[in-house]
Amino acid sequence: MEFTQQRTVKITSYLLLALAITQAIYTALYLSKVSVPRQFLWGLEGVLFTFLIAFAGAAMVQAKHYQVGWSAIAFSAVLNIVQVSIGLTMFRPFYEAAGQLEDLKPIAGAVVALSFMIYYTAKLLLGFAALIFGMAKINEGNKVLGGLTVLVGVVAMAANVILIILGRDGFLSSYFAGASGVLATLLLGLCLLTLTRED
Repeated sequence: MEFTQQRTVKITSYLLLALAITQAIYTALYLSKVSVPRQFLWGLEGVLFTFLIAFAGAAMVQAKHYQVGWSAIAFSAVLNIVQVSIGLTMFRPFYEAAGQLEDLKPIAGAVVALSFMIYYTAKLLLGFAALIFGMAKINEGNKVLGGLTVLVGVVAMAANVILIILGRDGFLSSYFAGASGVLATLLLGLCLLTLTRED
């Protein structure tokens, strides 16, 4: 099956938009204290991230410009696969074991901390990609979408850098870093979608 650069970029944009939607749904359910179908949502994200690796990686190889942006998208997807896998396979066993043996609580906490470190790094890369492709949109003349994407991308980068350096116990909430990363993902997807249309 042949995938042109235009088709590859379009599929990548759709995958980013779908991921932004699934993450927004998960966050809304979690904050509403509604039972979250983690296996389904995280499993679906794992599938979407797997295809994102393939298509963003292909776009990086095919592209004449913005290879660093494509690389940031592809490697953020790799990191997200690892993070989702930790959440699906390790959270429950470690917390169940920690509930039975007090000494295992620090280890369970360390697994969660590792997952969040990977999560912040992936969101940092997506914010960086949003900055790059937002600037591309500004250069094409779409200053509204481009400027907003750049702004949100910079905010996402800064928030996740702070949490990587200072940890989750710092002054910044993980929810803010995550939300800014999800919004950056959404705007990034829109930038790539309209970039495809204009090409």
